[in-house]
Amino acid sequence: MTMNRAIKTALSGIVLAQGLKIPFEYLQTGKWNIKTAVTPGGMPSSHSAGVSSLATYIGLKKGFCSIDFSIATLLGLIVMYDAAGVRYHAGQTAIAVNDLKESVEKLSEAHPEIEHYHDTEKELKERLGHLPSEVAAGALFGLAVGAVSYLLSER
Repeated sequence: MTMNRAIKTALSGIVLAQGLKIPFEYLQTGKWNIKTAVTPGGMPSSHSAGVSSLATYIGLKKGFCSIDFSIATLLGLIVMYDAAGVRYHAGQTAIAVNDLKESVEKLSEAHPEIEHYHDTEKELKERLGHLPSEVAAGALFGLAVGAVSYLLSER
């Protein structure tokens, strides 16, 4: 059993966008970091690329007035909203919690009379969501992936 073209298109959009995060990270930091390909957040949004490539492929294949395109688009918009909204703000909250933890630890070192339980757990992950520009870039990239997939399937 093989995967259908729509699923292959969406997965390709995700994988290619994740791969693009490596050179984008290099442009920002000047360092190559292969781990960037498997981390959330960053430029471009692979979630956006996946859902927009799927919706684009379905729209071109089934028509932009089809129920299939409507479902893919609506679910895609929800995913993109979540990536730039809820997950982004969860990351911002993690940054604040990590900063607070560091401040409390410094304060307790300066004041040994204050008892502080030092938690040895790792810091909360701060890079969870996307900036709106990262979501938009992922969506545009996904649009291109979906269109190319459709054009290649029509040959």
